[in-house]
Amino acid sequence: MDEIIQQAIDWLLELTQLDGYAIIFITLPLAVIQGFLGLFPFATLIMLHISVLGIKGGLLSSWMTGTAAAIIVFLCCRHLFFGRLNKKWNERLMKYEKWQRYMSLYGVWTIIFLRTLPIMPNNLISFMSAMSPISIKAYLASSFLGNLSHIWLFGIISSSIVFPDTNIQLLIYSYILFCIVLTLLFVALHYKSFRRGHSKPIKSERYTHE
Repeated sequence: MDEIIQQAIDWLLELTQLDGYAIIFITLPLAVIQGFLGLFPFATLIMLHISVLGIKGGLLSSWMTGTAAAIIVFLCCRHLFFGRLNKKWNERLMKYEKWQRYMSLYGVWTIIFLRTLPIMPNNLISFMSAMSPISIKAYLASSFLGNLSHIWLFGIISSSIVFPDTNIQLLIYSYILFCIVLTLLFVALHYKSFRRGHSKPIKSERYTHE
């Protein structure tokens, strides 16, 4: 499947003759499709961006398209497809009930963590967020930071493959600093809750769309 997707992307690039940042006209719709259906890993688009635009441009483009797609999917799921989503995906999401509970407790921070590490499919994170009590503003913040963290981390890993002679120490050290700052901020905001042994839920564990 991944090979078919890659061949299809190569065919689109050759057909449209798009180059440079213009490839976003192809990768953004693909990111939205990936955000809804999860047919291929988002890493495919990150690799494409890095290959065409270099490390900095590729990571920036991936962050922009990934964040935009996450927001589009969230808004569509919450305001257009909530009833169908709740009926179709409720059973599948039950196996991630632990993360739904964490999302209710920690909101933004859970989404950032899930976006960073491949614990569950990208589209399920958006679906779960749409069904949770998290506000749109909080989701926007978590998408900006979560996608930045994920793409930053993947960029470090993939850069050594795509550009093996490039020095990425600054990329690594800056990411470590970024993670330390986020961790300290999380601990500072939830320190009292940790001492009590629990956190106060945002509203409830299940969001009811009106």
